[in-house]
Amino acid sequence: MLIHAAAASPSPPSGARRLWFSSSTRMASAGGPSRFAGFSVRLDSSSSCFIQKVAALSSGLPGATAVQVRRHRNKACNGQAIRCAMATGNEQGAISTASSGDQKNGGLRGKLNKVVLAYSGGLDTSVIVPWLRENYGCEVVCFTADVGQGAIELEGLEKKAKASGACQLVVKDLKEEFVSEYIYPCLRAGAVYERKYLLGTSMARPVIAKAMVDVAEEVGADAVAHGCTGKGNDQVRFELTFYALNPELKVVAPWREWDITGREDAIEYAKKHNVPVPVSKKSIYSRDRNLWHLSHEGDILEDPANEPKEDMYMMSVAPENAPSEPEYLEIGIIAGVPVSINGQDISPASLLAELNEIGGKHGIGRIDMVENRLVGMKSRGVYETPGGTIMATAVRELEALTLDRETMQWKDMLALKYAELVYAGRWFDPLRQAIDMFMEKLTATTTGSVTLKLYKGSVNVTSRKSPYSLYREDISSFENGEIYNQADAEGFIRLYGLPTRVRAMLEKGI
Repeated sequence: MLIHAAAASPSPPSGARRLWFSSSTRMASAGGPSRFAGFSVRLDSSSSCFIQKVAALSSGLPGATAVQVRRHRNKACNGQAIRCAMATGNEQGAISTASSGDQKNGGLRGKLNKVVLAYSGGLDTSVIVPWLRENYGCEVVCFTADVGQGAIELEGLEKKAKASGACQLVVKDLKEEFVSEYIYPCLRAGAVYERKYLLGTSMARPVIAKAMVDVAEEVGADAVAHGCTGKGNDQVRFELTFYALNPELKVVAPWREWDITGREDAIEYAKKHNVPVPVSKKSIYSRDRNLWHLSHEGDILEDPANEPKEDMYMMSVAPENAPSEPEYLEIGIIAGVPVSINGQDISPASLLAELNEIGGKHGIGRIDMVENRLVGMKSRGVYETPGGTIMATAVRELEALTLDRETMQWKDMLALKYAELVYAGRWFDPLRQAIDMFMEKLTATTTGSVTLKLYKGSVNVTSRKSPYSLYREDISSFENGEIYNQADAEGFIRLYGLPTRVRAMLEKGI
């Protein structure tokens, strides 16, 4: 293990993971004070690093210290950018003083030591922090996953978390893992829920929940918490992942426990506990955004008879306002997953981001649907999935060349079950994993390229190529060839239609 501490922000060593422990003051520049906060460092049983600030060595030390750790916990952490912020100085002292009694004696509902909270920085999760401390007498570690929701949603999280009373903020960049290990398996399987939904939120929850379990192990937490309501699918998706990966973790779901019934109650609770209330205008829609899609629910959408307002959309233009000239894209595919755009190989996350820009410009990927939630009710949602729609179209069109009829039929049947499992939060279910292996085997030869024409909301194929194509022009041609003798069709039809003839003969008494 290699640890660097410096007053400046040095470039991390190759393979290093960066953890930031910072307060509201900026770090001193190079050449500034050379004395730093003391740290105690230990390795736990999982060979992860747990770093705790224990004391300041001088009154003039900067408010933040950078720590580089050359250590990877597991494969999933490779290449992830991790930022960890802890309250320091007066802030940490205030938090410790406020919660010391609760931590010793427990809270109103019991005693937990440390809880990892899925944190967005919005009103709900900001209120959950003091609620957890008050009701369970615990420290709260806020966790935020970057799954491509955008930089704006990640701004100011450190300040908000500390102001709410959290002892620590951990931010992980999961975009590449999200695309390569969650989106691509669903894309390869052809998973679509109820004929339309490309599973944007469903795929994101298990990657977030898995990272929460990892963080809980790293910081020594005995519980995890989320801000999902008791009426939605996400509570199931988070908790099934927690159960699958660490059944010993306790799960806290405040929306199923507390007396807060709406936004006004949450604001009142925040003021009572000196939690700054977000001043941004509350969106009339409930939205979820990641690199794959953007979903919209609520307000006028709750009546299926209402047409969505155009100003609701954020990732795509209206098809009628899209460019008047079509755009052609060549998507390179290897073993059922996209790898390139117009001959340029780029990473999965970068490829999807670029297709989102291109597709959104042409009004691609808008879906308005009424779906059956896992908890039993119907709900209406509008989804924007520009890049995902392009990818799904390309893969499906290439499969037309590389899969035979029976294989395609079985793949389509299993794709329905696969989508149902993902939608229901059963990502780590053995059945989904088994179907995934089946899909991987089936699509091993789905390699080649597809050219698509994008025009005012439509995606149409113009070319398909594959070295494993089962299409033979010399056989399919209307001209007679040596391989296919048209006269053979007579005997085939007589045998294939024999059951039909026998039934007709019975009915007619022949």
